[in-house]
Amino acid sequence: MTEFFEQDLSGSRFERVKLQGSSFKEVRLNDARVHDADLTGLTVRAAYLDKVRLSGVELVDVEMYGELGRVVVNGVDVVPLVEAELDRRTPERVKMRPEDSAGFREAWSILERLWSRTVERARTFPEDDLHRSVGEEWSFVQTLRHLSFATAAWVNRTALGDPSPWHPLDLPWDEAPGWEGIPWDRDARPSLDEVLALRAERQAAVRGLLASLTDERLEEKVRPVGPGWPPESSELVLRDCLRVVLNEEWEHRLYAERDLTALEQTGRAR
Repeated sequence: MTEFFEQDLSGSRFERVKLQGSSFKEVRLNDARVHDADLTGLTVRAAYLDKVRLSGVELVDVEMYGELGRVVVNGVDVVPLVEAELDRRTPERVKMRPEDSAGFREAWSILERLWSRTVERARTFPEDDLHRSVGEEWSFVQTLRHLSFATAAWVNRTALGDPSPWHPLDLPWDEAPGWEGIPWDRDARPSLDEVLALRAERQAAVRGLLASLTDERLEEKVRPVGPGWPPESSELVLRDCLRVVLNEEWEHRLYAERDLTALEQTGRAR
């Protein structure tokens, strides 16, 4: 097996080359051109696809999960159609785009209620299952740990001004740049109750912030303090920070429910 590590292969040409089963990590394919390629079984995670153009392709049995901007298929921007269908399937999703302080409180109340049901469902699984990954994604426990990190980053650190809100179980996203002094132990195996105790503290912080939130404060400029994410140099609006948290909570619960269903279908740990 040939390995290429920290090499600049810009402008290289690959023709009649077999790359089946190859692994590409932290690879820059900006402005690359792919012609007459067989991508059957291709898996792409954590990729940034901007201004990508696909023509003369056959897309069969393709699944996409992620943030969609403008995605034109055969001349039709399908994003508004997808968004409308997702809202139709789950009407509460519309509530995750609040415009005023009362709307943010309602959205958070909905999220806590939905997550309570998801946690109840998770408790019916053996503990080992809650540490199992489905499709190389986070396990259920890791998902909760990441949400604790997200709340610490956007609420405790950015909105409330705590320069070091981190807990050893906080879990940044896999492609995060990393920061000195900030925990990042992906392989830790805390119990569900340990993670839920941390999560309860973080949820209480959000609940407390929202309790006194006013429409005027939503427009306040906030700046992160101390190392971490978002960067200290960021100039943000409180409304946008809270929307990030709502989006994280909403989307990761859907992923968690999806993965719990997959675990049921493939057989629970014994």
